[in-house]
Amino acid sequence: MSKRYERRFEKLKTENVKAFMPFTVLGWPNKEKSLAIIKTMIESGASALELGFPFSDPVADGPVIAKAAFDTLESGFKTADAFFLISEVRKIDGEIPIGILVYYNNILAFGVEAFFQQAKVAGIDGVLIADLPVESADEVLPIAKANDVDLIFIVSPVTTEERLAKIATNAGGFIYLVSRLGVTGTDKSANNLSNLKSLIGRLKSQSPLPICAGFGVSNKQTATALLEVGVDGVIVGSRVIEVVNQSGDQFSVKLAELFKDLADACTEKLATVSTD
Repeated sequence: MSKRYERRFEKLKTENVKAFMPFTVLGWPNKEKSLAIIKTMIESGASALELGFPFSDPVADGPVIAKAAFDTLESGFKTADAFFLISEVRKIDGEIPIGILVYYNNILAFGVEAFFQQAKVAGIDGVLIADLPVESADEVLPIAKANDVDLIFIVSPVTTEERLAKIATNAGGFIYLVSRLGVTGTDKSANNLSNLKSLIGRLKSQSPLPICAGFGVSNKQTATALLEVGVDGVIVGSRVIEVVNQSGDQFSVKLAELFKDLADACTEKLATVSTD
């Protein structure tokens, strides 16, 4: 695990609180506003950041994030611009863990070794390659490790035991738990909680890594439901884009309100729910 992830999750554990991890698309709706959105995340108590590299065919993302990615690419935003923007974020906060969500074609087009070298230079701690399963990551894993970058993998209630074991062995940073099946942002409630409880129990028996849940997290209620079944943090993405779209020049104020609710969910005493 990267030192920043390790320090941050250890601090949260000591304080008996959970991780709040907001997501946005880098460069959206423009470079200046994108940086302002991320600054608001940090100022509103984000435990870590998840930042998306825009891609033309983001199969894991719902329509809200997909449109943001498309619009960003249409503006001429490039992978090199994403790295530069992250380096600017790192100047704002040198300690907050930064994870990125990227598609494998982004990496291949840039060059695998060059991509991870640049990730290290920019101050990135973790890389989640949305369309690269752990079984296909043998080439990438040693390159990421050589550059002190964690590879983050996705698990869901339908992940096989064989894949689960391989993820537990190779993942770094945290494990990204899909709270339901589908694409991001298309559900307003946390579903299949009994299945998630079982999966969380299995994961915790195999890996010491924190488990953070995304997909469908849009408010305090959905965040709390997931935290109560045993996850170590929640990730919210589509709702961030929606709030910015709806808020005009007031986006920072409205985002701060959303982030306060989610951060509160992560710091409140939770009901105890067994994962057996």
